[in-house]
Amino acid sequence: MTDTGARLGRRRSGASGPVAGPLVNLALQGGGSHGAFTWGVLDGLLEDGRVAFEGVSGASAGAMNGVVLAEGWRRGLAERRDPREAAREQLAQFWRAVGDVPNAMALASPLAWKVPSLGGSAVTLFDLMSRFYSPSQANPFDINPLRDLLARQVDFDALRARAPFQLFICATNVKTGRARIFRGKELRLEMLMASAALPTAFRAVEVDGEFYWDGGYMGNPALYPLFSATRTRDLLLVQINPLARDAVPDTPQEILERVNEISFNASLLHELRAIDFVQRLLHDRRIDPTHYKGILMHAIDAENYLASYGATSKINTSRAFLEEIFGLGREAAAAWLEGSLASVGHASSVDIEERYL
Repeated sequence: MTDTGARLGRRRSGASGPVAGPLVNLALQGGGSHGAFTWGVLDGLLEDGRVAFEGVSGASAGAMNGVVLAEGWRRGLAERRDPREAAREQLAQFWRAVGDVPNAMALASPLAWKVPSLGGSAVTLFDLMSRFYSPSQANPFDINPLRDLLARQVDFDALRARAPFQLFICATNVKTGRARIFRGKELRLEMLMASAALPTAFRAVEVDGEFYWDGGYMGNPALYPLFSATRTRDLLLVQINPLARDAVPDTPQEILERVNEISFNASLLHELRAIDFVQRLLHDRRIDPTHYKGILMHAIDAENYLASYGATSKINTSRAFLEEIFGLGREAAAAWLEGSLASVGHASSVDIEERYL
């Protein structure tokens, strides 16, 4: 593929019109129901229509967003209609179905999700249960409405055969502690469920004789699969876990939440540090540019948009709450398109060292 070809999406036959635009790789973080922010970001990018996607890497809710995005795009092409609109419809259908699943957390006052202390009180009982009962004890029949929902939403056989972009889904091997990347050509439902198997809430998911927990521990999201398997240099990170918090936590619930936030960002920061190091070596001509790809880094960050929400709101899946977070994601996408889209294909729009290191 030429440099121009690497920056422009291929024109695909079978759609209602050409699908073209500067190509980016998407890196989608997980974060429970805050994944609805990423839904809003994707909806805004798809509606705008000026970018196309080559690879998508995700973990947990980010993995689900990526797979549902790909499934909607695939269906649009198969049905000879605009794949962007089909992807928007598929994402909306998925998240609204999530919002329709009964959830005791949705009964809490909406105010609770914007005040950490109130949100913490709302989930104290569930937190205590997770300390005394494992998922297999609390849910011996392994009932998981999300698994059934995804089985209805995604045709995994068809997606494996004709994925519209490269997919990379991260899970954590329980025994080895290593990241496992499931790729689009092998993707099955249990692999996606493994990526979202938070150990305090769900049983480890067995895939081909190995057991996996949430991918966020080792890659939230994993960036390295995007380097060698794709051509584009542009990487767009949709980050929903905050790096910084103004207040120092002083209650047990707040401390646990902050520890989890730090843990789920650790692997991302490690990879970004490696990217920054390689970019400096390339700039100084100290390594062979034919063996290492220069990365143009971009980011849509939820930190300022979700700062008023407690971390416990990540388990609130009421439709009203999800659509509120979705709206914030659309705002963030619009701001990025206005301020940073022109950099795609030419330069990074975020300084890794300044922002992350």
